[in-house]
Amino acid sequence: MTYLANPWRSKGLPPQSGLAEGQITIDDHLVLKLLSQCPAHAETPLVNAQELANRLGIQSLYIKDERPRMGLGSFKALGAAFAIAKTAYEKAGESVFDPQRAKTALDGQVFVTASAGNHGLSVAAGARVFGARAVIYLAQTVPSGFAQRLRDKGAEVVIEGEDYEASMAAAAKAAQDNGWRLLSDSTWAEDTSGKDVMEGYLALSAEMVAQYEAANDAPPSHVYLQAGVGGLAAAVAASLRHHWDDSVQITVVEPTAAPALQESIRAGKPVATQGPASNMGRLDCKEPSHLALKALAQDADGFVTLEDDDVAEKIQQLEAVGLHTSPSGGAGFAGVVTDATQLGAQARVLVILSEDAADD
Repeated sequence: MTYLANPWRSKGLPPQSGLAEGQITIDDHLVLKLLSQCPAHAETPLVNAQELANRLGIQSLYIKDERPRMGLGSFKALGAAFAIAKTAYEKAGESVFDPQRAKTALDGQVFVTASAGNHGLSVAAGARVFGARAVIYLAQTVPSGFAQRLRDKGAEVVIEGEDYEASMAAAAKAAQDNGWRLLSDSTWAEDTSGKDVMEGYLALSAEMVAQYEAANDAPPSHVYLQAGVGGLAAAVAASLRHHWDDSVQITVVEPTAAPALQESIRAGKPVATQGPASNMGRLDCKEPSHLALKALAQDADGFVTLEDDDVAEKIQQLEAVGLHTSPSGGAGFAGVVTDATQLGAQARVLVILSEDAADD
């Protein structure tokens, strides 16, 4: 385990850091408006895990359970689906809320991406709703069963590259060569189209804030957010800072094998990292999203890396209470277990269970 207190907190990275232009918004109105018209959308539960809190010696533990999200098993259902719906809305306006109009709103348009898992399902599902094509690039290491799941959603699948970064490079080239729209869940200096995907995750944060209010409970004192390229963590952190200011301490959790955000914060600029493959497959990203890094440098209090075996062991506590997830989905909780003794008896903790165990 390695912990790094964020030296850029509140001020952000310096202008000469080489980050992409732009930033994510905290305005969730369009996200919520479009989601309200989606027949597959339903609020996911905020679980009061008091039994686990007692076991860890903290005051409370709430778990935002994203496993049932839109029937796709992951928070990522929000991201690409919103980006595609936003494209349809910008083209067709309010008429896109007519199911018959929606079916052809993006007729002829092609969305292409690379995926290590759930992002591809979101692209496939969103494209199908609005009459577009989805082309998903998968690395050679992605299980063949996942490729079939994408095909079942109507996507075209291309196997190319030894790892996620290589498959994303192939997807970017295909977009350029064919005039397709690249819909990454990351951002970099040359392409920030993934910004819309990140902003789709604001819906998750808006739900959490409303659920705390409905429970008439105090906001959390600590939030642990797992991260790969950083999109989910950045969107949620920015939103929670808006709603709860500095009253909450936000910690970002990454695999030791892929400390892209931590090392970029340490360097004061985006850097590529190296390491072996991690069992936290969805978090096994060696380079950060530029706009996510920019937001987290502003909003996160600290960055921690955890070993694969340690996370696998700690999430067994979730399984013991029926909250089955993968190491990727439970890494934030593993961070809480690691820090429990220093958090203290008054700590009120929030984590996100970001995916179903079956999707790892």
